[in-house]
Amino acid sequence: MELIKVGEKTYYIKNPTNIGIYKIDNENVYIIDTGNDKEAGKKILKIVQENNWKVKGIINTHSNADHIGGNKVIQDRTDCEILSYNIEKSFTEFPILEPSFLYGGYPFKDIKNKFLLAKESKVKNIENNLPEGLEYFLLKGHFFDMIGIRTSDDIYFLADALFSEETTTKYHIFFIYDVENYLNTLEQLKLLKGKLYIPSHCEATDNIDNLIEINKNKINEIANKILNYCENENTFENILKYIFDEYKLTINPNQYILVGSTIKSYLSYLFDNEKIIYGFKENKMVWIKK
Repeated sequence: MELIKVGEKTYYIKNPTNIGIYKIDNENVYIIDTGNDKEAGKKILKIVQENNWKVKGIINTHSNADHIGGNKVIQDRTDCEILSYNIEKSFTEFPILEPSFLYGGYPFKDIKNKFLLAKESKVKNIENNLPEGLEYFLLKGHFFDMIGIRTSDDIYFLADALFSEETTTKYHIFFIYDVENYLNTLEQLKLLKGKLYIPSHCEATDNIDNLIEINKNKINEIANKILNYCENENTFENILKYIFDEYKLTINPNQYILVGSTIKSYLSYLFDNEKIIYGFKENKMVWIKK
């Protein structure tokens, strides 16, 4: 983990899930997200301690396990507060909700792993509790009530609102809960005027225009592939197999529920926009282009 200063009070730790740090005074800091497990949390604490800071609080942009995985160890060792927003607060307090929601039932043991199931932590609602110098804004689409954070240094932490060109080229399909709102969020991002933008899984950049278009184009590409595949009646399982085959991806339990949940979100998006319809044949749900 590498600590990088990007403003008078703003830092970030370069990591598979980038971690924000904001100094509220000379010795106290707030952390923005905590990585995917307790080891990430321990490394964050080590960096904080090496700089003679104290953790006053944690802000979680959303409740996916790779963003809250270090919460518990940091909170246990520092007694800091944790702030999150709306539905994300509930998922952070009761992380069993994530694999349960993704699977659509009680999660079998192979999906109760650190990538999908974090440890519980005590959380406050971010409203009226955010320290001076920080503000949050909604970034709907990727998860229920994801937020971004702007610091007084005009630095924007954008959570999972944008994925890198490398990710979209290698994996093609990334998790989306609400496709319509994700596309709306991409339009919203075009209006931001900041010095630096730090998405959770991309390099920090002073210009996100190209990333916005990359993400928008990939979403439209996948929606169109699913739509075209529904020229003939197809079940969800057939559509899921088609996407994995089309992009030469390898299925495993984590990918089955993450990509599977995302495909269902695309089907909802296409249905709500009157592109496809559904029916039931031989006790199977089928989708077909309208």
